[in-house]
Amino acid sequence: CIAKPPALRQASPVLSPSSAVYLMESKSCKGDSLRPAVPCKHSVEKKTMTNPTTVIEIYPDTTEVNDYYLWSIFNFVYLNFCCLGFIALAYSLKVRDKKLLNDLNGAVEDAKTARLFNITSSALATFCIILIFIFLRYPLTDY
Repeated sequence: CIAKPPALRQASPVLSPSSAVYLMESKSCKGDSLRPAVPCKHSVEKKTMTNPTTVIEIYPDTTEVNDYYLWSIFNFVYLNFCCLGFIALAYSLKVRDKKLLNDLNGAVEDAKTARLFNITSSALATFCIILIFIFLRYPLTDY
C-alpha cells in the first residue's frame, strides 16, 4: 500500500542486490527505511468515510385540519345562497388537496376561508327561509 515517489523509482536500480531482494520480499504497508512512507489513496479514503445514518422525516399531522367537506356539500345542494355554497365547496376541495401535499399552512388558511363561506351561506339562507315563513304566515295585505 506504500507507493514509491517517482524520484526513488529511478534510484532503485542503484541499490545492492541484497537490499533489492529485501524490498521485493517485504510488501508491507509499514514502509521501508530506504524510502519515505507515502500513504496510498485507499487508506485516505477509509479515513474520510463516515458511518451511515438513518434520516426519518416527520411530516406535520394534517388530520387536525378540518376541511368542512360535508357542510360545504350540504350548503351547495340545499342552501346555495348566491353561490356561496359552491365557493365553500371549492375551498374545501383545496384543503383536501393541500393536506395530501403536506402544505399545512395553506390547508389551514383555506379551511378558515371554507368555514367563513359556509357560515355566511348558512346564515343568509336560514335568514331568507325565516323571512319566507314570516311572509307566508303574515302576508303584506294584513298591514
